[in-house]
Amino acid sequence: MSLNWKEINLILSELELPGSQIQKVVQSTYDVLSLKIHGKGGSKTLLIALTPGACRIHETFKGIPKNDTPLRFAEFLNSRIVNSWIEEVVQLGDNRIIRIILGVHRFRLYIRLWSNAANVVVTDEEGTVLDAMRRLPKRGEISGGHYVPETALAVERPPEKVREYEVRELPGPGSFNEKIDAWYAEQGGALSLEALREQARKRFEGSIGRLKVSLEHLKAKETDYASADRFREYGDIILANIVSITAGDEWLEADNFYAAGDTIRIKLDPKKSPVAQAEQYYEHYRKATKGLAELRAEIEAGEAELIRLESSLAGLLEETNPLRLYKLLKTGSVKTPPDRKLDRKRPGLSFRRKDWLIIVGRDAAENDELLRKHVKGNDLWLHARDYPGSYVFIKQRSGKTVPLDILLDAGNLGIFYSKGRNNGEGDLFYTSVKFLRRSKNGPKGLVIPTQEKNLHIKVEEKRLKELEQCRIEK
Repeated sequence: MSLNWKEINLILSELELPGSQIQKVVQSTYDVLSLKIHGKGGSKTLLIALTPGACRIHETFKGIPKNDTPLRFAEFLNSRIVNSWIEEVVQLGDNRIIRIILGVHRFRLYIRLWSNAANVVVTDEEGTVLDAMRRLPKRGEISGGHYVPETALAVERPPEKVREYEVRELPGPGSFNEKIDAWYAEQGGALSLEALREQARKRFEGSIGRLKVSLEHLKAKETDYASADRFREYGDIILANIVSITAGDEWLEADNFYAAGDTIRIKLDPKKSPVAQAEQYYEHYRKATKGLAELRAEIEAGEAELIRLESSLAGLLEETNPLRLYKLLKTGSVKTPPDRKLDRKRPGLSFRRKDWLIIVGRDAAENDELLRKHVKGNDLWLHARDYPGSYVFIKQRSGKTVPLDILLDAGNLGIFYSKGRNNGEGDLFYTSVKFLRRSKNGPKGLVIPTQEKNLHIKVEEKRLKELEQCRIEK
């Protein structure tokens, strides 16, 4: 529910803004703006929200999250109105349009709190638009347009169009500004708890649903692979009855010595010899057996990811501070406890440093298993250039670039766990896992990198000691 005109008047009367100075402008989202103001009674933060159904202006007593990338309108306001003195603040009649006249340049800051057409527009004295929070060309609310709401509002409305409003009775102590700030923090708007929880649900429930469907398909495939023994049995029965198979036969009907007293019909390829046919069934058996192990590992990883996603969503839904929840959703830095079960199952050494996971394979077997089951295409791979040694991986974080400090951490581990450790320095290859190609017929874990870069590392004892403190115990 947006503020009505009587509530706006009450809020403005409590704020006593004329004579105050605007010191900073922060735009948290495309529809939430805050002005840091110093005046009577000290500093305060004026919140302006254009959120449909929750348009409002009031002092806020909670922290305002900053946007990672400064938004256009905030940049404009910081360049044009910061350090300006507020000369006048008035609501234009009962129309929920606030006019603020600023400083020497006499700029006008219009705040229109209409649920379906809210905006903040800055004009000069003649009404030429300098910029608008929402650029609306059809209304002339765009740089160079013309905006003088006083002219349009001078036309008297018919009595039947006038609606009566009252100031809401809100719970809690303090001024109306304090009550309205607390109410909106819980009930509505861009920073409302319920709206943010709904965002969290939408963000995670789609991924959770898709993962559940994928796991169902994998488990159905697992059931099929689990009966792989029948292919081996087919091969054995074909070889046991080789003398009764003639060229061109499409079926073999014989006693099934794996189920006493039963007969079995086995499909044959008329173009193949019985031995080749049996070998084909043995190959099906080998592939299914190997595929079953990999499939089960994939199912296990999927189930672990499902637990992580559900845990992350539960953590977000339990958050009671809307500003903290907003910040977590905005930055994508939803922190969940490390999955200790996965850490125990992962081979090699693992280090969690500043929210980055670094994994070290200590031998060819660990290197190979990490490549097959525990890293993905965009994870970073490092390896000592001139010495045999460990593969080091930096797990990718969504939307993040690996910082230099983490790259140096991984580089130190790469040299330390190589044959070049005693030299105290060395060169490393590094590239994304997707640019590694397995060496055909080469030893286990051997890969050939492409698009690799070089990193020269001098081993730092202090850094290695710090990393040891970040090592994940298994």
